[in-house]
Amino acid sequence: MKVSFFSSRFSQIAALVLLLGLGLAIRLYDLTDLPLDFHPTRQLLSALKARGMYYQTLTDVPADQRDFAIQQWRIRAAIEPEIVERLTAFTYQFTSEQLWVARAYSSVFWVIGAIFLFLLALQLTSIDGALVTTAFYLFAPYAVSASRSFQPDPLMVMLIIIFWWAISRWADEPTSYKWAIIAGLFGGFAIYVKFVAAFFIIGGGLGAALRRDSVLETLRRPQVYVMTVLGILPGAAYVVYGVWIAGYLGQQFGGRFIPALFLSPSYYLGWVGMLNLVVGGAALMIGLISLFFLENEKRRFLLGLWAGYAFFGIYFNYHISSHDYYSLPLIPIVALSLAPVAEMFFAQLTKLTATRLARFAAIGILLLGLFASLWNLRADMKSVDYRPDIQMWAEISEKIGDKNVIGLTQDYGSRLAYWGWKDITSWPTYGDLLYHDDLRGAEYDFEQQFEAVALKKELFLVTDFDELNRQPALKEKLSGYPIFAADDGYVIFDLTFMDSP
Repeated sequence: MKVSFFSSRFSQIAALVLLLGLGLAIRLYDLTDLPLDFHPTRQLLSALKARGMYYQTLTDVPADQRDFAIQQWRIRAAIEPEIVERLTAFTYQFTSEQLWVARAYSSVFWVIGAIFLFLLALQLTSIDGALVTTAFYLFAPYAVSASRSFQPDPLMVMLIIIFWWAISRWADEPTSYKWAIIAGLFGGFAIYVKFVAAFFIIGGGLGAALRRDSVLETLRRPQVYVMTVLGILPGAAYVVYGVWIAGYLGQQFGGRFIPALFLSPSYYLGWVGMLNLVVGGAALMIGLISLFFLENEKRRFLLGLWAGYAFFGIYFNYHISSHDYYSLPLIPIVALSLAPVAEMFFAQLTKLTATRLARFAAIGILLLGLFASLWNLRADMKSVDYRPDIQMWAEISEKIGDKNVIGLTQDYGSRLAYWGWKDITSWPTYGDLLYHDDLRGAEYDFEQQFEAVALKKELFLVTDFDELNRQPALKEKLSGYPIFAADDGYVIFDLTFMDSP
């Protein structure tokens, strides 16, 4: 029988409850700040959609405001089913429009995922390894930021983890239809929430199914087909409806796989950079090394998870090297992979802390490390307050009035749309130009673009000055126009006439 550092049932439950409680608390800290701390473009997309859904149910707001909110919802790209947005909009009926509602939901999803990740890690190792897995999943700095965001990814990760837990239980009872149905339902729901979950569902499914059986033996089990059908149906139905019936998904599947990137060092370096940001190089190394310490059957399961992530990164080669949150499902994979080494570490620590004083000292050191990490996370959140931005966007909205505006702003004009209730045409960013010019082979002509788009507008709004500096041709061009209005944080150029002949 294995000896645990947390030897009593009470200490084990207390440790888990402490981790879960602190994990939720740090995510709810600074709850009411604006969702501009993590990929604001993606968060504001969901925020605008949720507001439109909410305003559609209101009858006591100005008609033009209601129409604008609904219009912004309708024109935004529909990539995944609007589950979190609808849940948030429904909750607005009780809280009014409060963006913290979505942050609270995402945080709860992530913590629920921690419970099932703990149960899964407990199947693979011991209580000590499971607690370390849970701690890394909850308190990795990137995980804290990402799991508070208004987007479907925290919900997707939670569902993926529940699927892994259920499929692992099925692997222990391969004739069980109960676990096959549970796994199929959660796997299918995860894919429905976001299609990319399919890589992690398939990887986990294969890893679990091949733990003991061969491919032929696995294919003979009817439970496998039950899981497959349940896993495929929800996402397939959404794709069929979105592509061939409603038509709004037709343009959403392009640009994900770019073969030319495999010959570019930026792809590999970018992916390594994302790995370092999301999980950290040390955790990644220890997690991979830790696989050698697992029994063969359990190692196969984890290798299936790693393989799913690897194939995901190969297929979504542009996004995996440029969008850090695409690697979010790697966090529970690394967390699980750390469990075997953590188990060995705590087994040795248990031997070295045989006396009560030594045990209390060790627990104190562990708590000190945990609270130090939490304090750093809290300090990072406290260091920036985005709430004053609301006043700036409202001021810009008042300045531009009803004029026709193009802008180089953060998040493609979403901040002005949300807090300023104004819709503008967005000038492409340097990243957009690079993507379409270098990666997709399209040629870019600045003068033609400016004449075709900007000169049809009355004003040019600039709030993203870092982006303006990346486009010297645009900066030089705008310098020839008079300033319509300016203040800290923005400049508005008058495009109706030029200073110079």
